[in-house]
Amino acid sequence: MTLYTVMTMDQVWEGAYSGSPPLRELSMGGMLMQVEPLEEGRARIVRLLHCPLNRYLDPGLSPGAIIPYISGH
Repeated sequence: MTLYTVMTMDQVWEGAYSGSPPLRELSMGGMLMQVEPLEEGRARIVRLLHCPLNRYLDPGLSPGAIIPYISGH
């Protein structure tokens, strides 16, 4: 792919290589999920790693859902 632009390469690639947020694995209610810890005892679900098949249809467990999280688990 060729990109023709008047922007400098620094502007084009700015933020492209930023570090990803720290992700944690959390076991809750017999389910293993990957979460991104947030402030105030909350976490955002990134993906479900292991759970019963019917739980994948639960909107409260969809990627992006906010759940309670206590660090140290």
